[in-house]
Amino acid sequence: MSRLADLAQHAGVSEATVSRVLNDRPGVAANTRQAVLTALDVLGYERPSKLRRNSAGLVGLVVPELTNPIFPAFAQAMETRLAAANYTPVLCTQVPGGIHEDDYVRMLLDRGVASIVFISGYHADTKADITRYTALRERGLPITLVNGWREGVEATFISSDDIAGVHLAVRHLRELGHTRIGLATGPARYIPVQRKIEGYELAMDELLPDAEHFVQTTLFTVEGGVAAGRRLLELGVTAVVCGSDIMALGVVRAARQAGLRVPEDVSVIGSDDSQMIGFTDPPLTTVRQDVESMSEAAVTAILEEIQGEHVVHREYLFAPDLILRASTGAAPDRG
Repeated sequence: MSRLADLAQHAGVSEATVSRVLNDRPGVAANTRQAVLTALDVLGYERPSKLRRNSAGLVGLVVPELTNPIFPAFAQAMETRLAAANYTPVLCTQVPGGIHEDDYVRMLLDRGVASIVFISGYHADTKADITRYTALRERGLPITLVNGWREGVEATFISSDDIAGVHLAVRHLRELGHTRIGLATGPARYIPVQRKIEGYELAMDELLPDAEHFVQTTLFTVEGGVAAGRRLLELGVTAVVCGSDIMALGVVRAARQAGLRVPEDVSVIGSDDSQMIGFTDPPLTTVRQDVESMSEAAVTAILEEIQGEHVVHREYLFAPDLILRASTGAAPDRG
């Protein structure tokens, strides 16, 4: 395959468009031009000299799979801000059985990246080794880590306040009269999950001090939501707070499979407010992550550090919002 064809395929454009970009000709949309330049960098082709001045450098964005809409939302928000600052974002997506985070890091270092942003990476996994991050810091590479925190890594951490988010959800359900409230979330080894469980227990102890706690940890998938939902419904809950919107869709499915209506028989709350979740059946009440503000803070931190400014390495927590839709309602009368 020729270089033009290779670039065209990677960027999803025609070879003619690639040619116009490489020759710095007008008539190409800014986002299309950026896609071709990113393809050049990712595939290891050298930029024509007249195009090199257009970029201050490369910044890697390492994200999990893109089937959960919250991850492409973060990637898009960060890419926009990086491109505006004349940096070329390089998106690295992990999928099961695909390229490992550490392999992506080696590839990015070979490309001479100026910085790397990790979104929900191994820094969120309490069982993962942190030396992959401390080694980058020892090299002097600025990194920002989103949604997850690990002691011993001198970097900027950007997180949604999971404890506060679950508290908002439980309070809303309590105000609707629910007393048997469950939590369905992902594997307990992850920092955001641990914080969600802590937020749930704190809220339950405060708002329903004598109530039983119901926690199910499965996978951050629709199937995981179905499994957790079935178990919680068997235990007699009337409301479920979920660790992600995707899991919430699984809980809704489990309720319907059990012959229950949402929200008349069981209320369901998601987490993230990912794209299109307001158009599900029923539209999902959810705890919204402030993706735009979190992305702006993450990019600002790395750009300041790249430019040699003093950056305080700490975790910044962003307050979530409860978005009320149609998947929550008054507790059913079981008397």
